[in-house]
Amino acid sequence: MIKLLALDLDGTVLDSKGQIPPENKVAIKAAEDAGVLVTIATGRRFRDARPVGRRLELNAPLITHNGALLKYAESLETVSASILTTDEALEIVRVGKKYGGDALVSADPVGKGTMLYDRISEHNEPLQKYIAWAETMHGDEASEAVHHVSDLENALPDHEVIHISFSGGCKAMESLESVVRSELGDSVTLLATIYPRLDFTLLDILPAHASKGIGVEHLASLNEIARDEVMVIGDNFNDVEMLEFAGTPVVMGNADKGLLEREGFHTTAANDAHGVARAIERFILNAESN
Repeated sequence: MIKLLALDLDGTVLDSKGQIPPENKVAIKAAEDAGVLVTIATGRRFRDARPVGRRLELNAPLITHNGALLKYAESLETVSASILTTDEALEIVRVGKKYGGDALVSADPVGKGTMLYDRISEHNEPLQKYIAWAETMHGDEASEAVHHVSDLENALPDHEVIHISFSGGCKAMESLESVVRSELGDSVTLLATIYPRLDFTLLDILPAHASKGIGVEHLASLNEIARDEVMVIGDNFNDVEMLEFAGTPVVMGNADKGLLEREGFHTTAANDAHGVARAIERFILNAESN
């Protein structure tokens, strides 16, 4: 019996236009009515995931920042937070900048979250678009949500840093990922979210003991839920650890071929064909055995 359902957000709950298909919303509500704890487990920072969490009226804290922060969307109560030390954050920024990366620093685990940046390279169109999207999305809170500073190295000591991201084309980010892994090793967790069709990769760098898998495991433990009572749905490589943890792992039809072919993972329809709703109907509402 499924007692905890963890859902990735982009490419999973949301369709390719960034909207929640009505079928997904109905199915998620039905799962909650059946007694299931439902959460979002996303690489997004809390502030960017919160509007979706509130629209879905989820009954569990959101797992955000790739597992580094568990926090309720409505009350803003923080359940748990993993924080980078100032020295770690400064070293990550130093290494990333040295090899041409533009850093986005996510801070403020107690509040709604603040994103700091000091530069956007002219060629980094994905980051330019994200900054514009975030500023538009957060309206009157834009200056708090996205904050430009003159120099990250000087600003970081005044903030609690949750995670740091670099983004850009797939080839450039693959090179940067290799360098970061070589220079920082096991001192941090590095997760790549790759969209080959968009030529876009997001590198998220977190505290060493943070990941979506650890976040889902922690939420399950807090609620005394066993692994075989956990269901996870995802579409990208930063979902692998939580998929491997779950008793019922489900991969979206729009996922990378490498995930779709993984032994032991179930598959569902693509995000534009409300694959989340179909998986909920299959494994929770109709209680198909894993």
